[in-house]
Amino acid sequence: MAVVVFLKGINVGGHRRFRPSVLAKELQRFDVVSLGAAGTFVVRKPVARAALRAEIMRRVPFEVHIMICSGSDILRLVSANPFDGHATGRDVIPFVSVMATRRGLVSAFPVNLPAEGDWSLKVPRCQDRFVLGLYRREMKAITYLGQLEKVFGVPLTTRNWNTIVGVARVLRA
Repeated sequence: MAVVVFLKGINVGGHRRFRPSVLAKELQRFDVVSLGAAGTFVVRKPVARAALRAEIMRRVPFEVHIMICSGSDILRLVSANPFDGHATGRDVIPFVSVMATRRGLVSAFPVNLPAEGDWSLKVPRCQDRFVLGLYRREMKAITYLGQLEKVFGVPLTTRNWNTIVGVARVLRA
């Protein structure tokens, strides 16, 4: 089964610039598909995760967190339709954060940031290594996304739900 690779913190605010499409071409022997500029890849040929991680680290010109998960985990997540019943739209954006490792759950869900008053970011639940959340389209939401690592105690990287659905489309193709 294919694996999915998420790189953390590239091409953010003009820092740590990197071209994922170039990396995908360099790793073409693994049949790698790049999705967008954030460092999301589907690796369709079998490869040991340790070998894939080493190849990526060798080719990325700066230190980067690499989250690798099974394609079947992504397909299971998408087929569960985790945002069904949650109000989403132009001003409320669903997202998935991928934890570097599975972690014990925080004490209570939902997690709302800020904790008092109207939320800018809400995490209704987790599923395996996936933090499932919603954020309001406002500048302070970015700050709250950055606080999720403290809440869960592990590095994580965040993608829009549309990106995760796009990954599932590539996996099914």
